Amino acid sequence: MKKYIAEFVGTCVLVTMGCGTAMLVGCDAASGSGYLLTALAFGLSIVAMAYSIGNISGCHINPAVSLGVLMRGGMSVGDFIGYVVSQVLGALAGGLILNTIFGMGEVPDLTGGLGTNGLAGVNENAIVGLVVEVLLTFIFVLTILGVTSDKFKHGSLAGLVIGLTLTFVHILGIGLTGTSVNPARSIGPALVASFTGNAAPLGSLWVFIVGPLVGAALAALLYNYLEADAE
Repeated sequence: MKKYIAEFVGTCVLVTMGCGTAMLVGCDAASGSGYLLTALAFGLSIVAMAYSIGNISGCHINPAVSLGVLMRGGMSVGDFIGYVVSQVLGALAGGLILNTIFGMGEVPDLTGGLGTNGLAGVNENAIVGLVVEVLLTFIFVLTILGVTSDKFKHGSLAGLVIGLTLTFVHILGIGLTGTSVNPARSIGPALVASFTGNAAPLGSLWVFIVGPLVGAALAALLYNYLEADAE
């Protein structure tokens, strides 16, 4: 149970700090500083959680990461389900926190929908958005599998590398899809925004669920192949 609580808290922090920063500073193309601040907020959230709850749950805080670990044989199916449920609930809690802060505090939400992902950057083309999410998640999860491999130990640097990689993929992805690479991060704010009357259409949500999961699966398959018999 402690693992699931850790995943809940970690995902809540990721959504609150990452999406909250996007809501506060905006992520329009004319505001490069907003891009970087949002990318750093997501990346630094991972760093903070990796060094706080990492020893409890591994700090997946992302169903795509959990899928990659499952396919690597690093967790049971039962734990995978428990992790995913905890992550989605944590993301919902983060969305509710942001709705409270920006709603009751009357702070302008510059994203227009609790930092939800969208396809505006790819001209509403779901296929292009799907390709972007598969690619970004592939890079992210491949890095995680490599840096946390038991065969090639990177020790205390793992959390920093993972956080920087999340920042890295956000720099490209924010202007295209808002960068999900994490189904829970997309589901939580989108559902809360939809239920509270914010502008958050759910029609494209499937892109930010399917894309990251496919990207993670491909990363796990490739890494299993590359690591086999490697020294």
